[in-house]
Amino acid sequence: MAEVFYVGVDVGTASVRAALVTREGLLKSTAQEPIGIWEPESDHYVQSSTEIWEKCCTVVKKVTHGVEKSQIRGIGFDATCSLVVLDQSFQPVPVSQEGDPQRNVVMWMDHRATEQADRITKNGHRVLSRVGGVMSPEMQPPKLLWLKENLKENCWNKASHFFDLPDFLSWKASGSLTRSLCTLVCKWTYCPPEGWDASFWTSIGLDDLLENNFSRIGSVTCPPGSPLGEGLTQEAAADLGLDPGTAVGASLIDAHAGGLGVIGADVKGFHLPCEGLPITARMALICGTSTCHMAISEQPRFVPGVWGPYLSAMVPGLWLNEGGQSVTGRLIDHMVKGHTAYTQLQEQVQQRLPFAGENIYSYLNNHLGSMANSCSAVDLLGSSLHVWPDFHGNRSPLADPTLKGMVVGLSLSQTLDDLALLYLATMQALALGTLHILEAMKEAGHEIRTLFLCGGLSKNNLFVQIHANTTGLPVVLPDQTEAVLVGAAVLGACASRHYSSIQEAMEKMAKVGKVVQPDSEVQSFYERKYKVFLRLLAHQRECQALMSQR
Repeated sequence: MAEVFYVGVDVGTASVRAALVTREGLLKSTAQEPIGIWEPESDHYVQSSTEIWEKCCTVVKKVTHGVEKSQIRGIGFDATCSLVVLDQSFQPVPVSQEGDPQRNVVMWMDHRATEQADRITKNGHRVLSRVGGVMSPEMQPPKLLWLKENLKENCWNKASHFFDLPDFLSWKASGSLTRSLCTLVCKWTYCPPEGWDASFWTSIGLDDLLENNFSRIGSVTCPPGSPLGEGLTQEAAADLGLDPGTAVGASLIDAHAGGLGVIGADVKGFHLPCEGLPITARMALICGTSTCHMAISEQPRFVPGVWGPYLSAMVPGLWLNEGGQSVTGRLIDHMVKGHTAYTQLQEQVQQRLPFAGENIYSYLNNHLGSMANSCSAVDLLGSSLHVWPDFHGNRSPLADPTLKGMVVGLSLSQTLDDLALLYLATMQALALGTLHILEAMKEAGHEIRTLFLCGGLSKNNLFVQIHANTTGLPVVLPDQTEAVLVGAAVLGACASRHYSSIQEAMEKMAKVGKVVQPDSEVQSFYERKYKVFLRLLAHQRECQALMSQR
């Protein structure tokens, strides 16, 4: 019997990736292509849905090259929660003043709608209870309101279809306008089983979206992994190099695909505190440009400053709470590449490349190891340098986009050692931010016993160890390093009916690769550092209050 495969496609912030995945969750091949990002104004980030789809087709053709089309039974898509705008003929509509119709995607990290988000929050509608009480500028309602108020003629009046990017991709593949519950529930205020709350859209001035049973933003929904339409359309199959009718699964936001790719793994034999407990004892961290913290529960739990509870947004039948940090990998890059000693770092790495195959971060990890006394942990080097990591605002648990970053403990020294210490302090701050989110979830009733990490930053050994040390919880890394792509492939496997449910597919296709235990020797150090972390927040808010006085 011929081997069966599924294709997972992941559209991240700056690239499109695809993987050919077996029914056991093993990656046979992967491919990646870059995608463009434009910044027409400060805090405005836009992309092209045409380019994104073309790159999807390129990477799918690459990973399926040499494989019989009949062996590929399903395809699933995940993507960032960016906003795609199309007209009545499904052609792109511009989302910036410059008017280029090909630039028709408002990116997830676009903060142009901060003022609209503030107004929606002050409106105090009941739907806000499911987003931690605060509307984020990274969600779709404030972005839609911004487009209506600022681009009414060139965009709003021409737009007939507003898609979350994951839903745009599944529509391009299947021709189905059915939206995934993942996107609509998490980013659009949709709430099953009731559906859209018309009073919310009316209260914020977007009552025109009610027309034709909300057809512009989605009239029909389904859980992630549900089969869409009749599978791949003739046109999409030709674009992707696959057979028409190949099953297409309802899509996921990229972070949620990462959650599917790790959180359901069978942990028997690894002696983890979550073994024998429901999946609700686990939290998935998807760590890349930003980080999402996914916790699920059998009953709805309302966590201030944390998105959700969302029913069936990731795992059908279970409630999802989603914390997050708006910049993590991007912040580490910013701190390292902006330092005076960065050129020296590059030179050092270049000299060692032929021998060690290092990148700048593995080099920094090794450099910190050499700086630490052989009798002490690297963590302790961060005792006199402290970072507040909200350089792009705080998503969770404070839900305050006005917060800024802070660094305390700088000197006039600008050596490579100083760069390494700043890098360490930044990673420690990000881990303390995770602890901050965990504490908020714990207060709301979550009992997290084990962390499951995936994404680009999970490949950084020091980042992972610091998260274990800071939280005091073991960290599980997936067997397949590209867990987001496995999660996307899970959608295709479910749509093909090979597995009866998302839960079954997760257990069979997600596998434990490595367990990182916390170092008890540094527990008291991080308890003290967390107190400093919280004082940095209090100090910033005090400064804001003082400077806002007339």
